[in-house]
Amino acid sequence: MGDLAKIFKAYDVRGVVPDELDERTTEAVGAAFVELTAAKSVVVAHDMRESSVPLSAAFVRGATARGADVVNAGLGSTDLLYYASGSLGLPGVMFTASHNPARYNGMKMCRAGAVPIGADTGLVEIRDRAAELLGGVGEPTGSVIEKDLLHGYAEHLRTLVDLSAIRPLKAVVDAGNGMGGHTVPAVFSGLPVEVVPLFFELDGSFPNHEANPLEPANLVDLQRAVVATGADLGLAFDGDADRCWVIDERGESVSPSAVTALVAARELAKHPGATIIHNLITSQGVPEIVREHGGAPVRTRVGHSFIKAEMARTGAVFGGEHSAHYYFRDFWFADSGMLAAMHVLAALGEQERPLSRVVETYSRYHASGEINSTVTDQALALSKVRHAFSERGTVDELDGLTVTGAGWWFNLRASNTEPLLRLNAEAADESKMAAIRDEVLAVVRS
Repeated sequence: MGDLAKIFKAYDVRGVVPDELDERTTEAVGAAFVELTAAKSVVVAHDMRESSVPLSAAFVRGATARGADVVNAGLGSTDLLYYASGSLGLPGVMFTASHNPARYNGMKMCRAGAVPIGADTGLVEIRDRAAELLGGVGEPTGSVIEKDLLHGYAEHLRTLVDLSAIRPLKAVVDAGNGMGGHTVPAVFSGLPVEVVPLFFELDGSFPNHEANPLEPANLVDLQRAVVATGADLGLAFDGDADRCWVIDERGESVSPSAVTALVAARELAKHPGATIIHNLITSQGVPEIVREHGGAPVRTRVGHSFIKAEMARTGAVFGGEHSAHYYFRDFWFADSGMLAAMHVLAALGEQERPLSRVVETYSRYHASGEINSTVTDQALALSKVRHAFSERGTVDELDGLTVTGAGWWFNLRASNTEPLLRLNAEAADESKMAAIRDEVLAVVRS
């Protein structure tokens, strides 16, 4: 149980292979997953990591040992798995460790209709039951069907965002040797988008750079290629291609908050008065722009399970996070980096201005980005910051500590898995943001 408790996180399963996560474990999880969901059939997909095929095969053995039939979609992105779960009406499991290094792997699980399974919605029960089944699950009795869903996934996305009539665009796409190299060619085939591929070869050892676009060092190749090729924009996907980072024609990053506001405006044009979800560390510009376009912004905690739950509760048409996760009601309330990329391409291709001019409208404030500090006593550090700022602004504790003052705000929250405090700060001008950022960090690191 100690080992399983370590790899079962708040939203998924993730660990080092084979030390923390091995075939025996995933076989037991497969059986426990079927028991929890009472599923007669499940769908499974996996990324390009070397360990993904044997681990997913072990999961299939466990699932079929409980009598379930398995639809094996093979190679896919996480949003392809969500498409499979939604379109087939089946619970699903994606084998991936997302942006983590090659030695990791994991599982993202959902119920039928891509409804997420997290710690509060069944993941703990799966963990506990899997621990009981580590000794063996018995012989398979269910069947396995191999089904290629890539074409259906691509066709479905093209019904949600029409790119057929936009002006011709050139996009450099950095797949980071991850699943974007598999899905991008299928989605953009036949569209007026010239794709300049970077690192499309599927390779779970990530020989060029980590498939994590949140780290600026991993964007350097893309930024250079956009400028060198005279492209209209750049797109960077993480390992399982459920996140997408955008680069403008100058090679400059477009913040996920600006992308959130842009997509929100487009969705509100189709659904006047609709609800838009944003987490509490997206830019203050997001709720402002949502209101200006007649929408209703709703603020949530950080994390996809909170976003998806709030979207389902409110019927929101769209949700965005600072981490470049974007969620769509028309996509079973699930996240899809590809859909967000298509919205950006549509917004750019429907008019003549460069991307840097298009996103100016949606970029109103100066943000610090997320800054991590290693802190042994997180509660004590948070208490000190609260004391230092309690008289200078409005305090709330929806997720960590948020303080909002005149023209500035910051959020400081603890990591769920590491001895870290994560700081995000924003202000109307850069000097004020820097001052608030540095003052909070000085208290935290003292």
